[in-house]
Amino acid sequence: MFYKDELIDKIIKFGKLCSDKNYTPGYSGNISARFEDGMLITTSGSANGYLKEADIVYTDFSGQSKEEGKKPSSEKFLHIEIYKQRPDIDYIIHVHAPYLSSFASAGKDLMAPIMAENVFYFGGIPLAEYALPSTMELVKNTIKFFNKYDAVLMANHGFIVGSKTIEDAYLKLELAESYAQVVLNTEILGGAKVLSQTQADEILGLRK
Repeated sequence: MFYKDELIDKIIKFGKLCSDKNYTPGYSGNISARFEDGMLITTSGSANGYLKEADIVYTDFSGQSKEEGKKPSSEKFLHIEIYKQRPDIDYIIHVHAPYLSSFASAGKDLMAPIMAENVFYFGGIPLAEYALPSTMELVKNTIKFFNKYDAVLMANHGFIVGSKTIEDAYLKLELAESYAQVVLNTEILGGAKVLSQTQADEILGLRK
């Protein structure tokens, strides 16, 4: 059980890490942590790389700010619905990392089993159909994949990942962005050699 100040410190720390890696350029992206009967989430218009305590707001699961004068991210309902659907997820990172966003903007998922590590950690990274950001349609299109996956690309938008710890969510973001870069590079070299379903199943079996 973490206290509010500890969670805020974690969000600030990993927001800066995301910015240092250029995963969340400018004002893009948002980060949240499950807290009490709601969540702590970055405020609307904040920049993840330059967060201060004032840029994080306690918001209940109806989407209402519980701190006067602070407005939660416009993507708050996306975070809320993931938390509601997945009690095992306590942290969510949404970013516009360049390689992942390139696949999202090209309408291409990362489901093909190409690298063993990514098969093991993700199973696959599906692509949610496009909807206007900050709308319930975007929420609906995205959260349906969280019944099976921990990370999702959002068409013409970006990437979202959830986990039990913020450290794991961030490390999976690193893995996913690197994976997207590798897959793109394989196209230059004539295309990736995709693992067979049997090989992919063997990798997934290592999870047990």
